[in-house]
Amino acid sequence: MGDYLSAPSKNKGQTRQVFERLRADILGGKLPPGAKLNIAALAEDIQVSAGAVREGLAMLEAEALVVSEPARGYRVSPVSLAELQELVQARIEIEKLCIAEAIRNGGLEWEGGIVAAYHRLSRTAQRPPNEPGLLNPEWAVAHAEFHRAVVSGCPNRWLLRTHEMLYQQSERYRQLTAPLSEGKRDVDAEHKALLEAALNHDILETQNLMTAHLRATASQLLDSPHLAQPASHAAP
Repeated sequence: MGDYLSAPSKNKGQTRQVFERLRADILGGKLPPGAKLNIAALAEDIQVSAGAVREGLAMLEAEALVVSEPARGYRVSPVSLAELQELVQARIEIEKLCIAEAIRNGGLEWEGGIVAAYHRLSRTAQRPPNEPGLLNPEWAVAHAEFHRAVVSGCPNRWLLRTHEMLYQQSERYRQLTAPLSEGKRDVDAEHKALLEAALNHDILETQNLMTAHLRATASQLLDSPHLAQPASHAAP
């Protein structure tokens, strides 16, 4: 009886393991856009069942991180200029709403959270010393925490859920800019300006700075070989 009851729990644990491993690899850029995902190879690599891999891939497909094709299996979702433009537009609008609500409703705890998140981010190296073309995973975590802290004072849970979903989708694109952005931006200065505007409770300035911050990342991606396009196309 005990073995029977533990089987579903074990399968669920393996599915979560697959989901978290592949999600991290996709968002971190280890699995590039369009990469094929072989179920048997993944099961052997992660040391789980093929069924757990299929279930994990289905969960990733629900988050639009992978796509399935009849008779061709799964692959990492491709990137495109059109999707990037739509994603940036949607994220800017949601960020504006969340920022306005956060500043109107956030108190001392919200302000302290932003200060603490910025302190950690500013003290974390953006790039590993031995791999300057990549982003430091610890910096990526601190970066996500800072952006969450800015909007954390927003009381609308649906806005925050949408914000999180869009952030994760944007993360995949932002990782692609790592080899392109070294020395071209003072990202710390951008984050510091966001911090100061939020602490000053200046809704419009914080919204404008966030819009510029997101568009700067998108503009850098236009140089990526992943998004080949005519030179006449403008950044979103």
